[in-house]
Amino acid sequence: MLAKLLVRYLKPSGWLLLGVLLFQFAAALAMLYLPSLNADIIDNGLSRGDTDYIWRTGTLMLTVSLGQIVASIIATYFAAKAAMRAGRDMRDDIFARVSGFSEREVTGFGAGSLITRNTNDVQQVQMLAMMSATFLVSAPLLAIGGIILAIEQSISLSWIIAVAVPVLLVVAALIIARMVPLFRSYQGKLDAVNRVMREQLTGIRVIRAFVREPIEEERFREANTDIMVVGRKVGSLFVVLFPAVMLILNVTVVGVIWFGGIQVDAGEVQIGTLFAFMQYVMIILSGVMMASFMTLMIPRASVSAERIGEVLEVKSTLERPADGVAELPEPGSVEFRDVTFTYPGAEHPILSDVSFSAAPGETVAIVGSTGAGKTTLVSLMPRLFDVTGGAVLVGGVDVRRADLDALWSTIGLVPQRPFLFSGTIATNLRFGREDATDAELWRALEIAQASDFVSQMEGGLDARIAQGGTNVSGGQRQRLAIARAIVHDPHVLVFDDSFSALDLTTDARLRQALWRELPDVTKIVVAQRVSTIIDADRIVVLDDGGVVGLGTHEELLETCRTYQEIVESQLGVEAAR
Repeated sequence: MLAKLLVRYLKPSGWLLLGVLLFQFAAALAMLYLPSLNADIIDNGLSRGDTDYIWRTGTLMLTVSLGQIVASIIATYFAAKAAMRAGRDMRDDIFARVSGFSEREVTGFGAGSLITRNTNDVQQVQMLAMMSATFLVSAPLLAIGGIILAIEQSISLSWIIAVAVPVLLVVAALIIARMVPLFRSYQGKLDAVNRVMREQLTGIRVIRAFVREPIEEERFREANTDIMVVGRKVGSLFVVLFPAVMLILNVTVVGVIWFGGIQVDAGEVQIGTLFAFMQYVMIILSGVMMASFMTLMIPRASVSAERIGEVLEVKSTLERPADGVAELPEPGSVEFRDVTFTYPGAEHPILSDVSFSAAPGETVAIVGSTGAGKTTLVSLMPRLFDVTGGAVLVGGVDVRRADLDALWSTIGLVPQRPFLFSGTIATNLRFGREDATDAELWRALEIAQASDFVSQMEGGLDARIAQGGTNVSGGQRQRLAIARAIVHDPHVLVFDDSFSALDLTTDARLRQALWRELPDVTKIVVAQRVSTIIDADRIVVLDDGGVVGLGTHEELLETCRTYQEIVESQLGVEAAR
């Protein structure tokens, strides 16, 4: 998966990678050329006292060194640019993929894990891409070229290299092999920290209301300690690796000086040759170290790549039909035909054989006890979930056959928990329709009974909204969500318990405005209060996932015991008679 991702996302930056290869090749050649020049100065310049030769060769060494520095800088710049582009494209693809997930996939991965995969995991692969582009040519060229040139300098000392390089590789391999499971565990622990943190931030009011701060602090401390323990184990291996590498490097240099000094004393090797050989040994081992360092990053990047691949390759249950119906022949009509839905892993369906319909312009209310399946039922219309049995038709077309853009454009959904984005009131309302005029926004606000408080806010439509709408009350947030759905200009408006935060007076005025201003829009209303749906054209009563009553308020009072109990509990016994 790692190789697949690197090829896929680095391919568009092929010309940058070509530049990296060329400049890294030039830098490596320059580095390999310098020791031989150094040997020439010592053996041919200093030994003969030839000052001109020393100056000429020294100037050449300085020029080569500057060229190597420039080539390395350019190669690193190109590598960083290619890696950053790859990371950008990877994040874009993950975000686009997650945006197309149904609730089932989002719940399966978890919000915290998806955030980690699109940030930390992408960063790990991105860093490996940069290191690979930087060291891909220089590391093997320095190691192999250094070995060849070192042997050319002195065959009698080459046995030191034959011992040092395998020892270095074995030590690095043993340590890296132990890191693989630790990196996998670390990413999982990071998911847990993000998940706990996100839950605590989202549920901060509940935590404070129930005085759960100490318990939640302990819960976060446990998750934080878990990642610390794994991180400490990884760090301890890093602590072992680099001293071990430096020990091997220094012992090798001591060996070259020791045995080379004996040969210099015997007249078998010149001093310049010994210095050149020692420099080549350093170059060889630095090349091996660079390769080891890059290899060290592979286990963690590999784990991250697998996690990214899981997101990119998972088959979403929310599939766009290849030949989706773009024109819905019956705008505003809604029909549930023997709908059954079971959550993944559940033993029993949450909805069973649900059937009812709504004609264009009608108001259909859905009531029932908590857990009866009301929210699940309306979530099937915009395909937040797909039915496991039966069919849901919107505009006369099965939602699984409809083009998703056409389906979503015909439905305006006000969720049970309204969410506002950071920005202004206008930008939030224009989530419904980007080209909506200010006049259309004010009309939607008037219908939603929100124009009064919006006009009193500093800036009006340009008043700032904090993330999640935390700077407005629950009722104001709900009315703004309703206005946003109205701006969408849909054929079907779905209210999932969207009037619960409103007082009875505001609730009544809002419903009257909806019925008066949007008479041709079909309204599907999930409600807990009977007063909210008493005037509906049809009321669907759910109990334990099935329809136990269907009709008007008066008809249900005569025929449906479950509805009678709901009315009695809210309006009293007299109202139920």
